[in-house]
Amino acid sequence: MFGQTSTHAPADSGVPSHARDFSVRGRVVIVTGAGQGIGRELARQFAAAGASVVIADLNLDKAESVRNEIRSTGGRALAVMVDVGAKDTVDAMVATVLKEFGRVDVLVNNAAIFATLNKVAFDQIPLEEWERVLRINVTGAYLCACAVAPAMRDAKWGRIINISSDSVPRGVPNYLHYVTSKSAIIGMTNAMARELGQHGITVNCIRPGAIATEVERTHNPTEAFRVRVLGEQCLPKGQVPEDLAGTIIFLATPAAGFVTGQTIAVDGGLTHNS
Repeated sequence: MFGQTSTHAPADSGVPSHARDFSVRGRVVIVTGAGQGIGRELARQFAAAGASVVIADLNLDKAESVRNEIRSTGGRALAVMVDVGAKDTVDAMVATVLKEFGRVDVLVNNAAIFATLNKVAFDQIPLEEWERVLRINVTGAYLCACAVAPAMRDAKWGRIINISSDSVPRGVPNYLHYVTSKSAIIGMTNAMARELGQHGITVNCIRPGAIATEVERTHNPTEAFRVRVLGEQCLPKGQVPEDLAGTIIFLATPAAGFVTGQTIAVDGGLTHNS
């Protein structure tokens, strides 16, 4: 098992410990849906910052590829197959992590269905597809949080970071199941933060903008869409997964210990009035 490396400055530094502990070195971090896209980059960035990263993904081959990528640069990583919508595989995943590392410090609920969805009027969404999106995007995050909560309560320390979407305040049409699921994530964050705060566990949410990744979509954004989004942002650059890492890693540190129940838009100012 990996021991936790202290990141505290010398006692005579004159800087309060809570103001200087911005490190995740030695932390055990689970990132769901980390075999590709945003999750892959978050796993890479956490590993680069010194965390032991669990790449949890439905596609074990992709998870192992990311694990190998991290290990090739000297990072610490474990690949685990999980279907976040199935409680038995979620529980097995957390049991594997606890056996390997002895604890879970951080959970990033990133796994979600989006890229494969067809754009369709809300009353034309097949019921099976509606239920599957809610099962993975909402129930999946809930099941993962339930699975890690006992270990975090025992440790009296933990960080749960959920991923929502800019589609919620923008009310993006023709993706009602996805927008609804990401809206529910915000409500879950708010209520879960109330329940877990007494145990030293924070729960926060990130609301990304339109992010370009290597994952192919059923409906790729048009050039007109990209131009419009850039025109609405305060920062006129296309968003990439790396743009999320700094905020998410900060929320995983001791320095962010008094931040909870928050939804932070990391979208270049796209929705800064929302």
